[in-house]
Amino acid sequence: MPGGPAATGEGIGASAPKNKLAGIAMTAFAAFGGILFGYDTGTISGIIQMNDWLRTFGVPTTDTKTYPLGFYLPSSRESLVVSILSAGTFFGALLGAPAADILGRRLGIMASCLVFCLGVALQTGSHDLATFVVGRVFAGLGVGLVSTLIPMYQSECSPKWIRGAVVSGYQWAITIGLLLAAVVNNATKDRQDHSSWQISISIQFIWAFVLCVGMFYLPESPRWLIKKGKDKAAAKALSRLTSLDPQDPEVETELNDIRVALKEEMELGESSYLDCFRASHNKIALRTLSGIFIQAWQQLTGINFIFYYGTTFFTNAGIKNPFLITIATNIVNVFMTLPGMWGVERFGRRSLLLWGAVVMCICEYLVAIIGVTISVSDTAGQKALIALVCIYIAAFASTWGPIAWVITGEIFPLNIRAKAMSLSVASNWLWNFGIGYATPYLVNTGPGNAGLGVKVFFIWGSTCAGCVLFTYFCIPETKGLSLEQVDLLYQNSTPLTSTRYRKELIAQDVHISDVKGVTEARHDDKASTEKV
Repeated sequence: MPGGPAATGEGIGASAPKNKLAGIAMTAFAAFGGILFGYDTGTISGIIQMNDWLRTFGVPTTDTKTYPLGFYLPSSRESLVVSILSAGTFFGALLGAPAADILGRRLGIMASCLVFCLGVALQTGSHDLATFVVGRVFAGLGVGLVSTLIPMYQSECSPKWIRGAVVSGYQWAITIGLLLAAVVNNATKDRQDHSSWQISISIQFIWAFVLCVGMFYLPESPRWLIKKGKDKAAAKALSRLTSLDPQDPEVETELNDIRVALKEEMELGESSYLDCFRASHNKIALRTLSGIFIQAWQQLTGINFIFYYGTTFFTNAGIKNPFLITIATNIVNVFMTLPGMWGVERFGRRSLLLWGAVVMCICEYLVAIIGVTISVSDTAGQKALIALVCIYIAAFASTWGPIAWVITGEIFPLNIRAKAMSLSVASNWLWNFGIGYATPYLVNTGPGNAGLGVKVFFIWGSTCAGCVLFTYFCIPETKGLSLEQVDLLYQNSTPLTSTRYRKELIAQDVHISDVKGVTEARHDDKASTEKV
């Protein structure tokens, strides 16, 4: 987004009491877009195992002993079909910044739904692999746009005391989408015609319709409206988010704060993507790289191995009815995200990321060790594998799942935030694509494949150890800070000293405008002041 402000100024609902739920409900609804992401990610795992889909898009074989259906999916096709969505989302995420600036956050999300629907239509009506793959690309473009625009919209429009939980709602919606995909796949998998996979795919029209219609009734981001010179519209949008009258002094005060931040940004001039990596007192390069790498490490935890290839993996591990096990793992994913949404504001970002990575690391090494020492007929061993995978998923869902999106939404300075955020989300999808494409070659047996099988969890365990080191040295604690105070935190502390300095900022109620010498009236009653 060229020069676009994002999540800047003093905030939405600064003086609205904490029990004002209207703005929270509106920004939380935007998280529904996560269902598009989660469902499309989860449904492909089961679809590529369905008999009619294999007969339509697979390769015939005479090896009926190994492939009783007479059709199979080579690693090259499996990689292409699964990972091509992520290729589309990578470019969609990069397009999110200009879309947010030109169309606005709200209309940008609605346009994303239309692009997504085009991809769903192509997949549903396809009878050859090329059309199916093109449909996956367009669906990916839509999901990539949504994955940039929704956290941006939520961060800009939610109050700081619950911002982490609201943005975490996006990850919760992703987990719900994954669960719905597993349930629908299990319900249609035994059909022996095209409807087995066409039903699973076409249901996505419903998710896109609900999101698009819902966003029609939501307000636009006041910050984007101020940037476009639409002050009256910004006042109206802010009044809806805060449940205050458009003429209320508190609304005007917050709009003035947004104008001050916008003026400061304009004085810095138009920013480019190269500016995201420049060294400065504001540690812009560190912040941009932290956003890019936290999204990369989130993918390198190996979580999407379970949701992309879980059905195949559990089948190869000798587990009966892998579709039901996939549903069970998705249920764990959904319900364990809820403690994360609470914990992110109770325990903070940094500590949850550290402990979550430690638990995942231990579980994945145990899965790998047990998996290589037991036989496929060892019932007790198979149950242990399932239990450990569920614990691992629970650790991810309550820590790295939601918190990576929270960090991405709040660590960037105003003048490069939209661009840095689009780079971070693109990093998520780039690694998503790489892992999705490489995994069949790593796990499957046969010529040209590594045949690692369950030993792939040694890799995921090692990457989780990397997550611990990255968090310890690169991610500061930002819980309870306004977006302006996050700037001060980066300027005057390091990730290792951030917890102590954060406490000082909160105790002394330090504001960036005070530090810069901007003379503005402040409320004496701090208890009634809640800034984004």
